[in-house]
Amino acid sequence: MPGPLSGIKVVDVSAVVSGPLATMMLADQGADVIRIEPHGLGDTLRLPNFARGGLTAFFANTNRGKRSMVLDLTKPAGREIVYQMVRDADVFVQNWRPGATDRLKLGEPDLRALNPELIYCSISGYGPTGPYAQRRVYDPIIQGLSGHTGVQINPEVPIRDLVRNIVSDKSSAYTAAQAISAALFARERGAGGQHVEVPMLDASLAFFWCDGMIAHTFTGEDKPKGQALYEVYRLWETSDGHLMYFAATDSEFAGLFRAVGHPEWNDDPRFSREGRGEADNAAELGSLLMAAIQSMTTKECIDRMVAQDVPVGPVLTLDELFEDEQIRHNDAILAFDHPTAGRFHQARPAARFDKTPQNPLVRMPPLHGEHTEEILAELGFDADAIAQLRADEIIPSGD
Repeated sequence: MPGPLSGIKVVDVSAVVSGPLATMMLADQGADVIRIEPHGLGDTLRLPNFARGGLTAFFANTNRGKRSMVLDLTKPAGREIVYQMVRDADVFVQNWRPGATDRLKLGEPDLRALNPELIYCSISGYGPTGPYAQRRVYDPIIQGLSGHTGVQINPEVPIRDLVRNIVSDKSSAYTAAQAISAALFARERGAGGQHVEVPMLDASLAFFWCDGMIAHTFTGEDKPKGQALYEVYRLWETSDGHLMYFAATDSEFAGLFRAVGHPEWNDDPRFSREGRGEADNAAELGSLLMAAIQSMTTKECIDRMVAQDVPVGPVLTLDELFEDEQIRHNDAILAFDHPTAGRFHQARPAARFDKTPQNPLVRMPPLHGEHTEEILAELGFDADAIAQLRADEIIPSGD
């Protein structure tokens, strides 16, 4: 059964993560995504790190389900091939520095003239204009600017730190994928093609804001007080590891106190809803809870908290993810065999469609330029024309 975006054609000239991850989500949902890469190495994510059989883990994790084509877009003949594809494409995605596509005559006005119904998506670090627009950028720089790094403070080691995954790149990719889908829906309702701009800075800030900025949402002299989530999030050490629990409601705190063997704390005014709001009381409760949790094993503590309906879970190592009973029940990690790279794992696309299911691997993650000739043939190039493109170094020689 085809996915929800079956029949949608996407031309993707983006690189690294923010664009490719967005288009991989579209591919998961049935779109035909043609990934255009440069000669030589190709995408930076093909650099040989965790690599096997011509494929790297990072590239595979952001490019499954696509076709790879190699073109020299600095040459007019290479751009002409893109123009041919764009004429009947639905979406074009790029994440180059602002102005780069215009210089190559692949900007939104250039392609709009060929296809008025095109959804053209531009992902950039800071946006198309402004004081930072021409700066090079990677995920950790955006983390620092958008508040993510500002709140990564362990109360026991009060030094700011990065989120140790590319949260800004990924939030930008998810924003772009959703925006492209919305633009396609609007086009179906008569809005026509449009240009979708996704600055990583804006996407990361929006992703952070709903919880990260609750202490800065209301303004004025009567600004309300409270505790932000980043002030109370913490790991809890057991006698043989760590766990995470989170109690928010009175009933959850009551269950927590029973689980750690101190039901009498429910009658202590210091630890009531109002009392916990006082910094000294919160610190005292934290110390008491830590001592109680440290006296138990991880399994014992989790079992007791689950029995009292307290939200709790273990802190799994990356190897342990594969053995967790709920992850296994959800079939959330899939295994596949690539013809050159061998056995590999992928996370299952999270959304489940009952009538138009996602298929994460209609196609395996592509080798560099693997589908170049296949796509050219679809565009009407015969063997002689393809040979001429090789001779002109528009496409690789094939050696």
